Amino acid sequence: MPKPKLISFKVCPFVQRSVILLKEKNVDYDIEFIDVYNPPEWFLELSPTGKVPVLVVDDTVIFESAVIGEYIEEVYPPALHPTDPVLKAQNRAWMEYTSPLYMGFFGVIMAQDQVEVDEAMQEMDKNLAGLAVANTNQPWFNGDDFSMVDIAVAPFFVRAAFVKKHVGVDFLASHPTLQAWSDKTLVRQSVIDSTVNGFDKMMLKMMAAKNSFLLESNS
Repeated sequence: MPKPKLISFKVCPFVQRSVILLKEKNVDYDIEFIDVYNPPEWFLELSPTGKVPVLVVDDTVIFESAVIGEYIEEVYPPALHPTDPVLKAQNRAWMEYTSPLYMGFFGVIMAQDQVEVDEAMQEMDKNLAGLAVANTNQPWFNGDDFSMVDIAVAPFFVRAAFVKKHVGVDFLASHPTLQAWSDKTLVRQSVIDSTVNGFDKMMLKMMAAKNSFLLESNS
């Protein structure tokens, strides 16, 4: 089987999903980091959307993070989706449900004033409340089996912990079941290994460059 190559941006949450999945399946892969704000020409020729992640398999380009995840899930054992078609469909729906959380996260950390922070937080909290209602199993979304849904939300938990640590905003304060889920996720080895060295420093630098209200108000 050809060795896949993941093209990535160091702090992209959707790339991190792919990395966690590859590590959970013990796939031998290569990774190359680019600057998505100043992408090299070869990448723009490779990626139809100009976005990361991109997975290259034997000179074939696979793009869009959800599609990359389904490809990895289909090709490499062990299976992380339920076998029941209905449960699998439900899991895929909840994976999609988590995507706006990442936009909400960036909305909060890049907000220019308290009004923007509050608006982004309110919208995110609605999404978190819905996820909390769905998260009725322990320790993982489907019970004992770590799944694709757990991977989908893992990078958000990483970022929620970052925000709590550096600017004192606790996304999960009103959702104890999500906090418990986060606590288990953040100590899982694949999640630890998927977070690049210097992650916090890079995120803080990005916030400073965008004149983040939260960063300036906590400095």
